[in-house]
Amino acid sequence: MSDPSALLAAADRLADRFRSMPQSRLTELAPGGLALARQLARRAEQLEGGVRRPELPEAGIFVVGDQIALAAHDLAAALTEGARAEGPGGPGEAVGADEPDEEPGRLLAESLAELEAAYRLATTRSARM
Repeated sequence: MSDPSALLAAADRLADRFRSMPQSRLTELAPGGLALARQLARRAEQLEGGVRRPELPEAGIFVVGDQIALAAHDLAAALTEGARAEGPGGPGEAVGADEPDEEPGRLLAESLAELEAAYRLATTRSARM
């Protein structure tokens, strides 16, 4: 199981960027940020066995950074908890399987890539302003 510390660092960096973004730019990027936060929350639910939580609300553009950080930390906790539960014959490993379940690693990689892409978008265009 991969260490989620890179995910947390990327999420915190993006959240800080959203918190310090000019309002005009924030208005433009907040819907995408909220969609990303909701995707991270769905991935955490998936790793937790489909436990349904209420969808992250649309609480305004000024809280999107916090929503991204919250969802990423929930995902990291689910990844960490899943790693603790894994082991020889654990939930992440099928009986008779040679390889452990690759789902957590895939979700981590996809989430990290999306966070990094969002950060590039959030910094590239605003740097030209």
